[in-house]
Amino acid sequence: MYKNIVVAVDIGHGELGGQLVEKAVQLLDAGGRIALLYVLDEVPAYIAAELPSDLGDRRNAEARVELKALAQSVSADVDVEVRTGAPSGQILQCAEDIDADLIMIASHRPGLSDYFIGSTAARVVRHAQCSVLISR
Repeated sequence: MYKNIVVAVDIGHGELGGQLVEKAVQLLDAGGRIALLYVLDEVPAYIAAELPSDLGDRRNAEARVELKALAQSVSADVDVEVRTGAPSGQILQCAEDIDADLIMIASHRPGLSDYFIGSTAARVVRHAQCSVLISR
């Protein structure tokens, strides 16, 4: 069904990421690729000044290890990618970079705060140039 799929995961919720990757494998065309993506939030400069200088590198390495383990749990061609920045913007940029025809993302149940600031999933849905599958 889909040739290039971006699966955006939050490694803090590993079980949801595993479910998303399994669904992606089912939706993937033969010869298709999955980009397994985790986005690290940027640390504000005034906070970063007080943190160890290699903290970003350590966070990136830890995320890659977890994503690689998740990627190895399925029998598909999975690329692991860790980006830093605003999650919705990085998810959309990744989809554009790989010419994705589907973005998959998990979403929490919306609450009152989502109506004022919007969730990452809602922002992705509003701005994506391809299909988006939201999983709960």
